[in-house]
Amino acid sequence: MFDSPAELAQRLARDAEAVCRHYLSNGRREGRYWLVGDARNTPGRSLFVRLTGAANGKGAAGKWTDAALAEHGDLLDIIRASCRLSNFRDVADEARRFLAMPRFEPDPEAAPRRPTPASRGTPESARRLFAMAEPIRGTIAETYLRKRGVTILHETASLRFHRRCYYRRQSDGEVETLPAHIAAVTDLSGVVTGVQRTWLDPTGDDKASVDTPRRAMGRLLGNGVRFGVVDDIMAAGEGVETMLSLRCVLPTMPMVAALSANHLAALILPHTLRRLYVARDDDPAGDMAAETLTRRAAANGIDAVILSPTLDDFNDDLHYLGMDELQAALRIQVVPEDVARFMSPAESAPADRARVGVTPLRA
Repeated sequence: MFDSPAELAQRLARDAEAVCRHYLSNGRREGRYWLVGDARNTPGRSLFVRLTGAANGKGAAGKWTDAALAEHGDLLDIIRASCRLSNFRDVADEARRFLAMPRFEPDPEAAPRRPTPASRGTPESARRLFAMAEPIRGTIAETYLRKRGVTILHETASLRFHRRCYYRRQSDGEVETLPAHIAAVTDLSGVVTGVQRTWLDPTGDDKASVDTPRRAMGRLLGNGVRFGVVDDIMAAGEGVETMLSLRCVLPTMPMVAALSANHLAALILPHTLRRLYVARDDDPAGDMAAETLTRRAAANGIDAVILSPTLDDFNDDLHYLGMDELQAALRIQVVPEDVARFMSPAESAPADRARVGVTPLRA
């Protein structure tokens, strides 16, 4: 028998997709990964399991990361969480039971199943939700952003507002409708692959008083919420509000929000990119994401510059310290030629162009 945890984990990793289909049945395969809400098999897209890769070490098959919780582990952890087991002997017994099960091989002669409507959390459902939403101009989504200090809103085709967006409570599964700020996640070609929903208080003064006021859905890995059209220089960071805050000081620099530290580390970079500014959040996960992305950029011949906030993130800097302080802090971090190119004085910053039409996102 396979008594060693390492041996069990390696055996499971050799058949990682079968493990995921069995224990994470509410997820689905996306390329080389299995995506699901969390290790307890909650529907969603925050946790991704690598289905192929090396036998061990970095990039090994069976390794997983939960972008929402900043947790990671192997397939034994998946079995422990999904089966609600606490004793490792029980986890090992369950793993051995699974390894002894026969595998189902689909019949190549069988008729294909009829297509079904897009299920909750897919890119298709994300595109439908974004299409149902309205521009943010004059809505409580705009009020909320301005309360956070974001007073310059331009090239915001990726941001919309939904007046009655469904919210499912985790405590009892009940569904209610709340106003929500909807941010479109797109790939490099502009196709909408997901959305982030931020449920808001009806006044627009703050986020809604719910357990998880922010949730993302769709295909997020490698993609992001984009502002402006990238040529040779861009900035990337975690949160939408963080990047909108930077846009108040660097109004013409293209930017992308990856929505989490893990997704920032995995962001797909445009092939035309010459210099990348990485806006780090001031926490361990932010540090690791910034270091990983800068290493990846350097490996592709891209000059990478890390931008560091004074407080926890750049939205806190803008909100609590003000535009002048944020501009002064960034001026000494941005390459001088880019200061001249992208940083306008506050009095000559571009007008709020939320009313102006922009290039539409592709469904």
